[in-house]
Amino acid sequence: MGTAVTHAPAMEDLTKDSKPRHRPAKPPRPAALKRRGRRESLAGYLFMSPWIAGFLLLTAGPMVASLYFAFTDYNLFDSPKWIGLDNFSEMFADERWRHSVRVTLWYVVVGTPLKLLAALGVALLLAQKRRGQAFYRAAFYAPSLIGASVSIAIVWKAIFSDDAIVDRTQKTFGIDVGGWTGDPDLIIYSLVALTVWQFGAPMVIFLAGLKQVPRELYEAAEVDGAGPWRRFWNITLPMISPVLFFNVLLETIHSFQIFSSAYIVGGGAGGNACGPADGSMVYTCYLYVQGFENSRMGLASAMAWLLLVAVALVTAVLFWSQRRWVHYEEGA
Repeated sequence: MGTAVTHAPAMEDLTKDSKPRHRPAKPPRPAALKRRGRRESLAGYLFMSPWIAGFLLLTAGPMVASLYFAFTDYNLFDSPKWIGLDNFSEMFADERWRHSVRVTLWYVVVGTPLKLLAALGVALLLAQKRRGQAFYRAAFYAPSLIGASVSIAIVWKAIFSDDAIVDRTQKTFGIDVGGWTGDPDLIIYSLVALTVWQFGAPMVIFLAGLKQVPRELYEAAEVDGAGPWRRFWNITLPMISPVLFFNVLLETIHSFQIFSSAYIVGGGAGGNACGPADGSMVYTCYLYVQGFENSRMGLASAMAWLLLVAVALVTAVLFWSQRRWVHYEEGA
């Protein structure tokens, strides 16, 4: 009657034709990957070579050399002679060295908190919206840019010298103590005033931290009846505690390293290199006197390494203490 037509062969041909005609690209061989990785590494080290050379020649090399000199008698002219721990023994027995340690610790303990308090206070004022805010920020930050220069130290010494503006202002209030830079007991206060005047850098960091505090927290606290002081103590300080820790750590290290302002305000080279009666004898100033004025590079190197160890210990204590008062956001 009729002829049955089957499509099986046609379906088989279609299935065969639907297969990809081109083979997938072969993955690169391990040898090719290794050659490419070596070329990329070589290019990376080539771009890093100026920094590596500078680090080895200007940082790592001098550090290793100073560590060796710390155990030698070296005066820059003769060959260093190995003397073991004699430099450290002489250092601990030196009354001027102990005096420099006391002056430095006093400067760190007094100057650093005052600088941070000034920075935080001004940052709280500038965090509020007001006209001319950009100008005030720049004006308060400017001393941090120029405060560490030698010219500012010279001007600062002139301001606090005898019969200068500070001395005359004191006399108008009936205070006749003379210039601060000529008084062994007052010269350190002029250095503290100089470092507090340079509060611009931590102020900017505080200001950035204050901008990150959610306004909803202050609004909720106001609804609950919290006053300005309670809002500051219970909201602002905990929220900016990581920024506060960063500023405390940074400014503490900087305070231990003070040199140029103490050396210039103290009088510079000569018998009063570190102030009258060693009034501004900070640690680095005495280190400079031993190394470059007395040509005792071995002893100066020992002092430098001891300062490095002391700063490292203080830094470790600060990191250990942050667990008690620094509050990070959950998951940070």
